[in-house]
Amino acid sequence: MLRAFLNLSRFQKRAISVVSDALFLSFAFWAAFALRLEDKNWMPSPDQLLVGGLTIAVSIIFFVRLGLYRAIIRYLSDKAFVTISIGVGSSAVTLIALAYLLQVFVPRSVPIIYAALAFLFVSGTRMGVRMLVGRTSQRNKEPVAIIGSGETAIHLAEALRQGSEFQPAMFVTYRRANHRTLIQGIPVYDIDHIEKAIRKHRVRRLLLALESDTGLDRKQLLHELEPLAVPVQTVPSMAELVSGRARINDIRDLEIEDLLGRDPVSPDSAVVASSLFEKSVLVTGAGGSIGSELCRQILRHRPARLVLFEQSEFSLYAIERELQSINSIEGLAVEIHAVLGSVMQRRRCAAVMKAFGIHTVYHAAAYKHVPLVEHNVIEGVQNNTFGTWHVAEAAIETGVERFVLISTDKAVRPTNIMGASKRLAELVLQGLAERQTGTRFTMVRFGNVLGSSGSVVPLFRDQIRDGGPVTVTHPDIIRYFMTIPEASQLVLQAGSMGQGGEVFVLDMGEPVKIVDLARKMIHLMGLSEKTEERPDGDIEVRFTGLRPGEKLYEELLIGDDPQGTSHPRIMMAREASMPWDDVESLLKKLSLASQNFDCGRIAQLIREAPTGYAPNGDVADLVWCHSNELVQPADSGSGFRRLGA
Repeated sequence: MLRAFLNLSRFQKRAISVVSDALFLSFAFWAAFALRLEDKNWMPSPDQLLVGGLTIAVSIIFFVRLGLYRAIIRYLSDKAFVTISIGVGSSAVTLIALAYLLQVFVPRSVPIIYAALAFLFVSGTRMGVRMLVGRTSQRNKEPVAIIGSGETAIHLAEALRQGSEFQPAMFVTYRRANHRTLIQGIPVYDIDHIEKAIRKHRVRRLLLALESDTGLDRKQLLHELEPLAVPVQTVPSMAELVSGRARINDIRDLEIEDLLGRDPVSPDSAVVASSLFEKSVLVTGAGGSIGSELCRQILRHRPARLVLFEQSEFSLYAIERELQSINSIEGLAVEIHAVLGSVMQRRRCAAVMKAFGIHTVYHAAAYKHVPLVEHNVIEGVQNNTFGTWHVAEAAIETGVERFVLISTDKAVRPTNIMGASKRLAELVLQGLAERQTGTRFTMVRFGNVLGSSGSVVPLFRDQIRDGGPVTVTHPDIIRYFMTIPEASQLVLQAGSMGQGGEVFVLDMGEPVKIVDLARKMIHLMGLSEKTEERPDGDIEVRFTGLRPGEKLYEELLIGDDPQGTSHPRIMMAREASMPWDDVESLLKKLSLASQNFDCGRIAQLIREAPTGYAPNGDVADLVWCHSNELVQPADSGSGFRRLGA
């Protein structure tokens, strides 16, 4: 019957509401007299019947004018009860006025009793229907617990109640005084009682809705939630809600920052802004993970123009479209120019910098995937080392003020070509910084970037959703981690601090064990690990072995005596460098080896340079290893010899 009522047209529902109100107002009119006169058999006189009928008719007109019948009962708000109060009050005044004008006997207390009964009947019927409809719609909803009891949590509960997927079953709080209280009829439990409460309310999902300024240790919170074997998700931040980029009920998987478990680095906005405002800035690799985030953050510092330099047509199109949208919506009035080109083309780079009067270059273009670069040695060295050299020389030629290289922790005592090529790029810039003083060269070195292309977090998430296994290369492998926005903020901060030739590194806290990160993600997605001791688990963690060039541990410093800077979380490394003449000689030798497609010679030259390169295997270049010209390893030299050599 209820379903049939809900399927009626809006006109039919309004007609039923009008008839219902008329009947209940009639009953309220009779009951007011019967209660006042203490006569349950009281019947109205013709005059009283006339007054009652006119009062009810006028009341219905008031209700219509007040918009009471336009309100959808299942979404009835507090404002509707104010409207009902006004309508009922008007109805009581109408009764008094009609009784006076028509000289009909109406005791003075009757309008008061009538108003009270009318409000109970009119509002009560609507509340009853709303509760009945709500109870029916909640039956198929998934019960969830909301972690938090502040404004964000309350707004989330309201949004979920209106939706069709989740039903807020309980709040969880860190305030012991709020234990077993009620918020909007929903029970509140202290975090110490969460396990028992989850079983009681059959909660199948936990939603984090914490205030940004609570000072709560999120790492400790996740540590407490991890053993519950219930999926943990989060809601958008207040900044996203205010900007309109998300809604409060946009449920999403845990943010990377939560999994990271440490406080992000905050930049000195004033220093960064002064180095970018009204300047002309170029970002190489603008369509990549780091490059695109750099562009977003640079844009909001309002440079005069932002030049996006990228060799991938689609990536360039995507980031330009996004930035133009931000530029328009936020009224930043920044010139945005999308330029196709390769960092290997020095003349192209110089022409672009000269045409747009570039003040600052952020060089993010690089091949950074360790196994891929290990299998493509020459392309990796050409792009990462020679590409940096060409862009840097173009910057010097066109009078660029600042040049910032995005480096990597893998450049420290590298065991792979990717890290070695980035260390060579640092040596190139250090040499150029000594050769001239017109352009300030700065290098920023940081760990793995969570959420970037090739990052383990989205990979693990996809593997868990696919039912596993989650693949980890080694049980003891550890890495330093930071988020893309955090890495970009550090680059901007260091770029504004650099005086020439410095290598900046971030105090990244404790490194993260990759297998622990994988297990945490499994548990926080409400699943269990499948092991020999627990064969009925959900997801297996499988170790696949170290990949070519991969290390168990990454470092950020070559030396052990870092120097502090004006930023408490940024250090300046004391690294060995080479005079420019030696760097130039090395580059010529590497260029010749590349032209001869001699990967062994390239590896030898990198080992001889002060890079700390110590490969943990033979040259793994796919073409080199599968070439018909290769034979067994030689006794000396490059490590391989060619036919006829």
